[in-house]
Amino acid sequence: MKLLAHLAAFIFLGMPLSAFALFEQCLTFFPNQQTPSTTQPGRDLCFDEFAIYYSPLDKKPIYTAERINGQALQGPRPRRSNQFYEEARLPYKERSLLSDYRDSGFDRGHNVPAGDMTTEKGMAQSFSMANMMPQARLNNQGVWAKRVEEATRLYAKRSSGDIFVFTGSTGSLGSIGKGKVTVPAHLYKLIYDPIKQSAWAYWVENTNEAQVRPLISYAQLKERTGIDFHLAVHDETATPQTEAKIGGWYPIFFDQFSPDKIADLNTNIATGKVASVELQYDRNLELAEQIEQAIRSQSPIALSLKKVSPPSSDGTNFKRDQVIAIVQSK
Repeated sequence: MKLLAHLAAFIFLGMPLSAFALFEQCLTFFPNQQTPSTTQPGRDLCFDEFAIYYSPLDKKPIYTAERINGQALQGPRPRRSNQFYEEARLPYKERSLLSDYRDSGFDRGHNVPAGDMTTEKGMAQSFSMANMMPQARLNNQGVWAKRVEEATRLYAKRSSGDIFVFTGSTGSLGSIGKGKVTVPAHLYKLIYDPIKQSAWAYWVENTNEAQVRPLISYAQLKERTGIDFHLAVHDETATPQTEAKIGGWYPIFFDQFSPDKIADLNTNIATGKVASVELQYDRNLELAEQIEQAIRSQSPIALSLKKVSPPSSDGTNFKRDQVIAIVQSK
């Protein structure tokens, strides 16, 4: 049977693209085993812990699908592999390549997060280039990781049953690499709780300055993406109020000490617009401490220092002497 399945996969890859995704080997990742409907042509790829509907035209996922269990997330977790690899199941001309991202200024942004994986094999598979999209660096490592991916895992841990998560991106800000990998304009993550029959989505601009804005409804996401995820919900236009009450997040960049930037930040703190500040640094602890002292001298705001050392990859250069103030607004 496995031999026949592999043979069928090779035959499928030789066929023209269609907008009909089968996912015969991984339907359990979809509510009621029903796959989304879209006019976008693509390839369906099954993995151990997730599924990808991949666009050979944009060379990134159209959407990914996961079935997340909160108890599994709280159990033993695999170590992050960080071993990116090109997806050999795709024809070479349809693949996103490691070289496409080199010197592009964009991160290889996971659609299915490595942090959602509960097995060593799932962790390794999450680094398939078919799972990546060109993502603004501070977006990927900041607002998306902390306010979207982590928030989704926290909800799963509180949920009394499995939840389903769809992730994708839309629009175009151009392309990167010789392979012309499309840089999306917006990213989204759709969460569906089948027990409550409720669904809501994060909608985030693909920029370094992006903030998490109020959640959008399932109906709004369908309209913006043109994808029908076939979810049974009580009210497609509703979003959970407890989830929608989230503040914004934005960075302030310091290449050197700036009294003007400090003054603007302290003004926002004094007027009650800021909940907390995290100063992220790599090599320049002295500058971070100087900024910290200037803020603390004017306000008792919750303030922390964090050493952040992004790994060098594919020739991407980071400003390691720069300090970034991550401002959490109320």
